[in-house]
Amino acid sequence: MTPRPSPDAYLCPIDDLGLLGFEGPDARAFLQGQLSNDVEALAHGHGQWSSYNSPKGRVLANFWLWQAPGGLGLERYDALLAADLAAAMQKRLSMFVLRAKVHVTDRTSGRRFFGVAGAGASAALAAACGRAPQRGESLDIAGVPAQIVALPDGRFVVVAAAESAGAIDETLARHATRAGADRWRGFGVAAGVAWITAATSDLFVAQMINWDALSGVSFQKGCYPGQEVVARMRYLGRLKERLFRLHADAAPPSPGTRVFSPAFGDQPCGTVVNAAPGESGGADLLAVVQLSAMETPGLALAAPDGVALEPRALPYPLPDVVAPRGRIA
Repeated sequence: MTPRPSPDAYLCPIDDLGLLGFEGPDARAFLQGQLSNDVEALAHGHGQWSSYNSPKGRVLANFWLWQAPGGLGLERYDALLAADLAAAMQKRLSMFVLRAKVHVTDRTSGRRFFGVAGAGASAALAAACGRAPQRGESLDIAGVPAQIVALPDGRFVVVAAAESAGAIDETLARHATRAGADRWRGFGVAAGVAWITAATSDLFVAQMINWDALSGVSFQKGCYPGQEVVARMRYLGRLKERLFRLHADAAPPSPGTRVFSPAFGDQPCGTVVNAAPGESGGADLLAVVQLSAMETPGLALAAPDGVALEPRALPYPLPDVVAPRGRIA
């Protein structure tokens, strides 16, 4: 008997993800010196949120980074990021390899990405592929060149070689209900996880996109680009903006669209990072907004007299606001 797709699991094509690969004896040390999280803490088959920042501490790209499954001694890592940043990040990171024995490659071409999400996502993947990874883990799909990556918020990304993508898609569709790419983006907004794209690259310090709340920053590891700025923002309490979840009775705005508040007059007080159609209409979105603006009713999209924005709860707590201590040079 042919199984019916689960109504609680959704299979979505993902058209805006890219994949970078890092391979070589020095891959771990190289990434440890470049990214915001503690790569040395990663075990085989496990992943973490991380970011690559400018020297001024602004997030150039953020990643889901994992150590690819393999035998002991294998130094290979893969990283999901926005597709429109993959080539630029591969080029920029390669500039800093110098004498390190590591190759940075853009593996986006020749691969397809599928998202599986919803309350029944894990069960659907287990039925389709034999088992599903636990949150934060990844595993190979037996017999085909593909991996399942389990994000910490309960979503899964399947990374498949183009030649096997059709068969994987058909297998997954027997257990999960097909949905569009916008549905996947909606799950991401609901999870409160910002994806930095070309439109928002180099705009925000990691804490502004709640990367500290999502364990995407290590404050115990050594230096990396922008580390001093990120640390000062934590220890000197200079954070004035955070990522918030909002709703508008409008079409989904583009990343980079500005947010306004009566408290700021004609000056914008925030920036849209990601948006998707809402389940009941309108648009759900993630935006970095001034903390003081969130205390005043009347947020508006795109213009001071634009469509009203309604705050929605995030699925995780934000760290307490720390009062400023000292001066930033």
